[in-house]
Amino acid sequence: MARRELQEINAGSMADIAFLLLIFWLVTTTIESDMGIKRQLPPPVPDDIDIPQAKEQDVFNVKVNFLDLLLVEGLPLDMDQLKNKAKDFLIATGDGVMTHQIDNQEIGKNRDVISITGANGKTNAAFPEREWVRKADVKLKIAEYEQIVKIAEAKNKDAFRKVLSKWQEKLKTITLLGGDYKELPPSALISMQNDNNTTYNTYLQVQNELQSAVNELRDELALAKFGQSYSKLEEVYGKNKQDKRTLDKITAVRALYPQRISEAEPRDAGSIYY
Repeated sequence: MARRELQEINAGSMADIAFLLLIFWLVTTTIESDMGIKRQLPPPVPDDIDIPQAKEQDVFNVKVNFLDLLLVEGLPLDMDQLKNKAKDFLIATGDGVMTHQIDNQEIGKNRDVISITGANGKTNAAFPEREWVRKADVKLKIAEYEQIVKIAEAKNKDAFRKVLSKWQEKLKTITLLGGDYKELPPSALISMQNDNNTTYNTYLQVQNELQSAVNELRDELALAKFGQSYSKLEEVYGKNKQDKRTLDKITAVRALYPQRISEAEPRDAGSIYY
């Protein structure tokens, strides 16, 4: 009886089929990606720059313990109150440009610094004291640094040009806003500290509330002065990076409401906040 020959398997065709299946999977499958928190990290601080010491009223302290409970400015606070509390801090003594509404309370262009006694028994100013940026003063600074740049040594010119550019930006901001404005002190910021056992969901909630406080104030200002929300201005500029006019508007809004959200090193589980 004749032996039947075994047919060879065409491995080349199987490889083709496997490759086609892989392509099909890549085309039709949705791969989930983790969404991060939008943050622009500050540049490194040069060694020759003195870092200003923050006054107690210039820091908005937010702490989250291992039970996911908030301690804000030394006192317990519910999550749904955090955003408005942060907005109140950022408005501070008024931005000098417009009034804001928070919890049925109207905050004018200017308001006096009031003192409060915290849970630690210390009496401090309730919020940072904004400083006026006036057109006359800015013009004098521009004229001063233009002269300095002219006579400065070559190795120092770039540093002085950067300072000059900052003052020129302030003048653009005054022009776009239609008058003088008040800026936060350089040391004013929001500081967040969580526990190592704080849940990730609570951590994200706190971040979102703090970010929303900044975003809403920016939107209010941009709508009042430019007829568009801040987020819309960013969208417009994102589509056309050559649109310097829109960039100047974005810069003006950021000058009044900068995003300064700092994260302190997490505490060990069980640390007592309150």
